[in-house]
Amino acid sequence: MKLSQFHNLLNDEFGEGMAAVLLRDVRLTEFADLTPLQLLEAGEDPRLVWFAICKDQGIPKDRWLGKNKPKRHAD
Repeated sequence: MKLSQFHNLLNDEFGEGMAAVLLRDVRLTEFADLTPLQLLEAGEDPRLVWFAICKDQGIPKDRWLGKNKPKRHAD
């Protein structure tokens, strides 16, 4: 996943304002409590960061690839 796709998914799911808050403030336990922004700046795969956000925020798996997108296996 490209970084631009990551941001599109984040903004589409949460809106731009909340997306910015999530990037800065959410601590992802599966990544040693780092924020999504810290992970991306460290070079982590945006796809893995996105899936971790989805899990953390309780996003249904059928929306992990975007709203109204065909369902594919995301694990």
